[in-house]
Amino acid sequence: MALPTQLLRVRADDGREATLQADLIRAVAAELEADEVAVFDAGFGLRELQAAGVKRYVVRLARNITARRADLPEREPGTKGRPCEYGDVIRPLARRYRDNHIAASEPDQQVHWTVDDVTLHADLWHNLVRSDCKVADEAPRFSIAVIHDPRFAQPWVLAFNRPLSAAQVTAIYRDRWPVEQIPLAGKQMLGAQRQFVFAPESCQRLPQLALLAGSVLTYVAATLPAIPTGFWDVDAKRTPGRLRRALARLPFPELSALPPRLRKKASVTGHLPKGVAGHRRQKAS
Repeated sequence: MALPTQLLRVRADDGREATLQADLIRAVAAELEADEVAVFDAGFGLRELQAAGVKRYVVRLARNITARRADLPEREPGTKGRPCEYGDVIRPLARRYRDNHIAASEPDQQVHWTVDDVTLHADLWHNLVRSDCKVADEAPRFSIAVIHDPRFAQPWVLAFNRPLSAAQVTAIYRDRWPVEQIPLAGKQMLGAQRQFVFAPESCQRLPQLALLAGSVLTYVAATLPAIPTGFWDVDAKRTPGRLRRALARLPFPELSALPPRLRKKASVTGHLPKGVAGHRRQKAS
């Protein structure tokens, strides 16, 4: 189960997604403990992780990614011309450009292991730098693992900067998936997927409140006994959806001993437009 530790806001003077992503990477690098590994999906770039100084990471790369060896290729005796400044190109997966088939590079290591009666295969390349880095540069080194899982149509291309086995890298990346549960509970279970707010502060607070409420709902549902939806739910699971349906049948003031300031506002709203009509702009007369 994912545990939120920080809710990062968008900058008031720069609302670009790239700026928010850079701030998030720096916050992760600052709070990463010695026994933790930062796991990133394909939306994060390897260049940004290295620039932020993330000490331990596993990141998913694009399928057409290329890297270079951190060592110069051997120069044949008597070769004339300027010496090479870049290492050999490493292409983890084969690709096709128009009518040309570009083969994948030969891996440094190939391993096989079994998880839940499923055999996985991995190709690994070690001691690599980014494709735009020269060998003379003090560029951070990393490794690439291509994980072939028969349960998925496409292989995973993962980069990591610590001496890990392919099975460890796969297990670490799979631990990223529970993070999807929090926005799922906040949006689909609690109804925060479609809200109309326009004030700058409300645009910041609503996603934060939705993530916090989704996390609390998930945790409470996982720690309480399973609540069946009805008589047909013979194998009930401890899910936030079942807990939400059970709470929806209770009157709001009787859920628990709430503070006096937290109450249902007795406002007359029947005469107000609802939905899209409530926020639609009207032309000035």
